[in-house]
Amino acid sequence: MSRIGKLPVNLPAGVTVEVSSDNVVKVKGPKGEMSQKVDPDITVSVEGKEVKVTRPTDQPRHRSMHGLYRALIHNMVVGVSEGFTVQQELVGVGYRVEVQGQIVIFNLGYSHEIHFQLPKEVKAEAAAVKKGQNPVLVMTSCDKQLLGQVAAKVRSFRKPEPYKGKGIKFVGEQLRRKAGKSASAK
Repeated sequence: MSRIGKLPVNLPAGVTVEVSSDNVVKVKGPKGEMSQKVDPDITVSVEGKEVKVTRPTDQPRHRSMHGLYRALIHNMVVGVSEGFTVQQELVGVGYRVEVQGQIVIFNLGYSHEIHFQLPKEVKAEAAAVKKGQNPVLVMTSCDKQLLGQVAAKVRSFRKPEPYKGKGIKFVGEQLRRKAGKSASAK
């Protein structure tokens, strides 16, 4: 039995889950509404304040989908009840970020600004910068998959380089640093 798949998903107060006849799971909560199509072989049932995911056999295909769909449903429940947050730090002299509605404007040392349109499900804000601190972009959403995809796209604008660590990195991320050139002693 899958260690992840066999765990029931507990529903917090204010969250409802519906499973339609064509195996589409809809989750509603205070932060939004999400849905996920589940493979027809996997059975999803709502029992009181718990959602249970079961599989018909121990075939490798069913075993892999069992844990996957349980994790996706759990992420939807957490997303509509609490939401997810990603913080990214811009490390570099003159690197700035500005949020205007759903458009994020980056100054990352290039000859031009980068204007990035956020999906409507993602909200962003630029944390206030104190003197001597790096700018931080804070993005929130109820969809964990979409938030991770947007964060990866933002990071791709200027990945952290290994010598000085300049670029866009996640807050708290440990970067592998390389030693630079050293003068040889003769």
